[in-house]
Amino acid sequence: MNIELELTKVITKIKDSRPSSVLIQLPDGLKPKAKEIVDAIEAQTQAKVYIHLGSCFGACDVPNIKNIDLLIQWGHSEFI
Repeated sequence: MNIELELTKVITKIKDSRPSSVLIQLPDGLKPKAKEIVDAIEAQTQAKVYIHLGSCFGACDVPNIKNIDLLIQWGHSEFI
């Protein structure tokens, strides 16, 4: 199965907003892609990327972590 992570869109957002720290939140099925995501972001931006390894039960399940400039969540349905 080929999964489109839209890393180009994510990297553009990071470059535009220039956060120093980024937290990525992934559902369990995408956690094996975490290193690929971190490597791509850190190679193309100045941001330090952290991975949230806790639960991820939807867009309302936002981690309560301080000192993070940008949170990026994958795997959630679009709000309509």
